[in-house]
Amino acid sequence: MLNINHFTYGWLTPLLAYLMSVLGSMLALRCMVRSRASGIHGGWLTAAAIALGGTGIWVMHFIAMLGFSVQGATIRYNVPITLFSAAVAMAVVWLGLSIVVRRSWDTAALPVGGAITGLGVAAMHYAGMYAMKTDIEIVYEPTVVVASLVIAVVAATAALWFALHIHGFLATIGAALLMGVAVTGMHYTGMFSMSAHTSAHVAHATGATASQLLTPLIVAISMVTMILLMQVGITEAEDPNLTRPIHGQRASRFWPSGQN
Repeated sequence: MLNINHFTYGWLTPLLAYLMSVLGSMLALRCMVRSRASGIHGGWLTAAAIALGGTGIWVMHFIAMLGFSVQGATIRYNVPITLFSAAVAMAVVWLGLSIVVRRSWDTAALPVGGAITGLGVAAMHYAGMYAMKTDIEIVYEPTVVVASLVIAVVAATAALWFALHIHGFLATIGAALLMGVAVTGMHYTGMFSMSAHTSAHVAHATGATASQLLTPLIVAISMVTMILLMQVGITEAEDPNLTRPIHGQRASRFWPSGQN
């Protein structure tokens, strides 16, 4: 069995991964506040899915992967599968958010949306791991993989609940910090299910190196995140209180009349 190092650069990559997860979660929650306040779900749901699925989950995953190494092994990444894993992360988050927002009256919406989103996030994780090509054999411990799936579903369900109920900025920060722990916890649980072995039947690793592939992709999605952050900031500056209209007064344009 070969030695696997998840912290090649010490605590740098896990801390950066956690911070990106918190940032993506916080931005997604603020987008959901805007969605609830405006009553316009489509654009804000998409923005929340990009923030949480793209930055909070996918970017977190691959920043953490920059610190992953195996003794004596070459690591490369398959570009199409890596891009597919990013699309999966954003798509399942959008689907989960859509279910809980558009069917908020249905008590089954939260667990169903959480299960779909959690299993989708896990699929993104393991698709990202499948995109990693090495000249060694990687084996997964089934019980730890199952544990990572459970964590993913619980984390996704909690994230969707926060998306429905969090309003204040301080509450958003607290929820994002918890979501960051859950998302990174799922990632490292899945990573610790791995063991590496030499094998004569494994082909030579081909594909892009981590710096060639991941750096531009992480930068691109992070740029999109910054744009979303500015958009949220601009809209909240127009309506800093984000509160419902006082009874008897005319509803603001951010909270359509008729909502109680």
